[in-house]
Amino acid sequence: MTEIPLFTSFKLRGVTFPNRIMLAPMCQYQAIDGIPNDWHRAHHGRYATSGVGSVVVEATGISAEGRISPGCTGLYNDEQVAAWREITDLYRAQGIPVFVQINHAGAKSSTMRPWDGMGPLDPDSTEPPWQTYAPSAVPARDGWHTPQALTVAEIAGIVQDFANAAKRAIEAGFDGVEIHGAHGYLLHEFMSPYANKRTDAYGGPVENRMRMAVEVARAVRAVLPDDMPLLYRASCVDGEGGGLTLDDTVALSHALKAEGVDMIDASGGGIPAGMRLAQQKPEPGFQVPFADRIKQDTGLATVAVGMITEAELANDIVASGKADLVALARGMLRDPAWPYHAAQALGHPEPASILPKLYAFYLKLAS
Repeated sequence: MTEIPLFTSFKLRGVTFPNRIMLAPMCQYQAIDGIPNDWHRAHHGRYATSGVGSVVVEATGISAEGRISPGCTGLYNDEQVAAWREITDLYRAQGIPVFVQINHAGAKSSTMRPWDGMGPLDPDSTEPPWQTYAPSAVPARDGWHTPQALTVAEIAGIVQDFANAAKRAIEAGFDGVEIHGAHGYLLHEFMSPYANKRTDAYGGPVENRMRMAVEVARAVRAVLPDDMPLLYRASCVDGEGGGLTLDDTVALSHALKAEGVDMIDASGGGIPAGMRLAQQKPEPGFQVPFADRIKQDTGLATVAVGMITEAELANDIVASGKADLVALARGMLRDPAWPYHAAQALGHPEPASILPKLYAFYLKLAS
């Protein structure tokens, strides 16, 4: 039987991924006080039976003020831990490793839900805004609130918040943690010359701009068990005019590897907010070269993400060694049975074998 790379297993520390398909994190904006609820259980229930090989749940605030919006989930109190446990149980019952993406939204926090306009919260709204923080007093985009530049002491406090959230992730039953360093949020803001105008040890050359990300990785790794993987999602380049380069991100990846990060989830953009990637046309697989470059230059495992919707492309990425996993969001939204249909398209001899046994049984009855 010819092996299908997309459906081979993969191991990272003590976690085995049954295949190379990852459900990418998708913000739901449906939480109350950072607590996942029935919406989240329904959302994740359909993917727990989908045949994916791993899952990263949505950007989850390390503190109330670190959330993107009032509807975003959190991992900063015990009630949130208990609610997340109900969701991790769904995945673990099916043998699917589940990770949480911990985040501080920086200058892009205190915003409306997308369907309410996605702009900054208004003082007169029913959900009042809160003070935002960033490396420098640079708004995420014109007309948005101006964040307060963080002091060195405040930076240290946020680093500790990341570590505390990682501890709660363990209690909540997650198999690993992904640090969010992409899409214009706080750690990406520190990396980007567009958003980071500091002149102290956290600004200027790339070794300074990466300092907070490295400190966060070190603090998080220190609280995780040795067998628990640590991922880092990076915006590998800025949007047009942003200034962050792939060379910067490769340098960051080397530094993160030294701190015990196991895999880079290679995305892009988010600074300046709303701008397309510099010199990149958004087409299927357009961000794969980021994952490939990081993997080849650092030896780290990587995730490729961005308009990967067809089974053949996903399989080719893994087969060519450009990335170890492929992450899908829009493809899985359109078709929650995407892994099963991909197995069919690629000629898997038993495509139903990737589904829960009950589903495989019913498929056989229907055939």
